[in-house]
Amino acid sequence: MLIRRAELEGALCDVRLAGDRIARIAPSLEPVPGEPSLDAAGCALLPGLHDHHIHLTAAAAALVSIHCGSPYVQNPRKLAAALRSAPGEGWIRGIGYHPSVAGEIDRAWLDRNGPDRPIRIQHRGGRMWIFNSLALVALNEPVAGDGRRIDADAWLRERLNAPPPDLFPVGERLAAFGITGLTEVTPRNDSADFARIAEARLPQRLMIMGGASLDDIAPVHRSRVGAVKLHYHDHDLPSFDALTLEVARAHDAGRAVASHCVTAAELLLTLAAIEAAGAHPGDRIEHAGIAGPEATAWMAALGVTVVTQPHFIVERGDAYLAEVDPADRSWLYRLRGFLDAGIALAAGSDAPFGGLDPWASMGAAVQRPEAFNAAERLDPEQALALYTGEADAPGVPRRVLPGEVADLCLLDRSWADARRDLAAVHVRATLLGGEIVYDSILSINPQASAVVADTRRIDSAI
Repeated sequence: MLIRRAELEGALCDVRLAGDRIARIAPSLEPVPGEPSLDAAGCALLPGLHDHHIHLTAAAAALVSIHCGSPYVQNPRKLAAALRSAPGEGWIRGIGYHPSVAGEIDRAWLDRNGPDRPIRIQHRGGRMWIFNSLALVALNEPVAGDGRRIDADAWLRERLNAPPPDLFPVGERLAAFGITGLTEVTPRNDSADFARIAEARLPQRLMIMGGASLDDIAPVHRSRVGAVKLHYHDHDLPSFDALTLEVARAHDAGRAVASHCVTAAELLLTLAAIEAAGAHPGDRIEHAGIAGPEATAWMAALGVTVVTQPHFIVERGDAYLAEVDPADRSWLYRLRGFLDAGIALAAGSDAPFGGLDPWASMGAAVQRPEAFNAAERLDPEQALALYTGEADAPGVPRRVLPGEVADLCLLDRSWADARRDLAAVHVRATLLGGEIVYDSILSINPQASAVVADTRRIDSAI
């Protein structure tokens, strides 16, 4: 394929693809007979984006769920209306609930305000489900108590005995944003999950994290094994010795660790365990929700990578202002402070707990609200780099160069125009290994226009 008149790092170029690689870049290239071509019309050609932190199965389930939090639902009346207008029959699955909508809702609230259908609503943090009485009956549970269950995903899957959701619609939506790579980070992933995700044959390359059962799994299709995911919370933190042994075991198996660290306590324990076990190339801190100067210096010394979510500050800003200690707000989901400390930095959606749209996330990184330390803002190029890193080296941005894999993203505007408002950017075409997997102009994907419309409509609430 020949991509003509593409803006590449400020200059107009023709780019020839051969097989799955970029073969040649020049100011002008003559077409080869029979060679397909794509006229970029002066728009920016970038490396395909990589979402470095996503939960694919949960994101797929979210596509057929009712949104129960901001920005779609802001008060009890709207939540009740959303539940009562849910399409279909049988179960209603709600996602993204936060007490700022209607307080600490429970079984009784859902019984009073919801329709006569089994209802389960997931808290925005992902750990708690809230059930109405009909849902408890359907799950063969006693109709008693407040209907809340914490860390009950495995129990719920067993009781529902439902097949996992189709992952491909999520892959299509992500391709419409220019995303050609994903890092799936669900901690419970085992060999069966790896096979299921790999066989979905999404239009992205996949790095799949999980537990020790993935140690010896060979790559399948476009999927390969990633780090060992560590997922602990303040209320159930392991002992220092136990966590150090877990980190060391992963390293001995040749795998890095990726540790969920939202609170300062989670972060400090993880850093101590990594230091004791000995840091490994590719060790990651997921989120780094609160990282003061001492923790930031420690991360820099250990050489870990931080994978964060710039969009959380926008999507959850009101809740953070109400719930986060003012002394910690300057250290909340930091950006420039990590880069200035020499820490490799990347970003991911955390979908379905954050919006899918990487361009909205980049925009949030550039236009970070004043209330959360505007000194942490990034420039547009730094924001883009959050999503162009290698899968196993997220802080190392890729470039469009001869010999590189032809995973590409063609924008609908020049970079000079794009950098003025990253959140407004749309993607004209996405190529994976030289093959077009999304094209908004030629409609090579017959549902392309619908995908764009749906992604822009739901991205911030998934």
